[in-house]
Parts: sequence; C-alpha cells; structure tokens
Amino acid sequence: MTVDELIEHLQDLKSQGHGEKEVMFSYNYGDHWRTTVAEKVEGSEVGPVKYSDYHSMWKVVDMTDDEGESRERPDGCSDVVILH
Repeated sequence: MTVDELIEHLQDLKSQGHGEKEVMFSYNYGDHWRTTVAEKVEGSEVGPVKYSDYHSMWKVVDMTDDEGESRERPDGCSDVVILH
C-alpha cells in the first residue's frame, strides 16, 4: 500500500463515520494459538527496511551503532513509511 492509497482508504473510512476511531496495527503474536493482537499506531516516519531471508519478511534497519552514532546504510535497503 502506498501513502496515497492509505490516505484514500482513510478518507473513505472517515466519510463512513469512522473518523474518530482509534487506529491500530494487527499482527500474529507468534504464540501456540496464533493469536492476532492489535497495537495502537502512535505515529509514522520514513525509514529504511531490508528483506530478511531469516524472517521471510521486511525488517526495519537500525541506522545507529552501539554508541548512538549514525552508521553507513547497508546495501539492499528501501525507504518506506513505517507506522509505530
């Protein structure tokens, strides 16, 4: 989904009377029962992701080292809008 598609979808929800509802992100918790949980969306930012073969999905790339300094961007990163 692109930012434009998300805006259009949210505008549709708002026009249907859902403008004041809380926004949450759902995901599989990973427990034995495969429970789907939901967490509040607190904001968004543009940040780098890289495909992880280990996880078989995209992971957020930490761009700081152990001392909190910026580090070089790894190969294969893409900038996306990350909801958090």
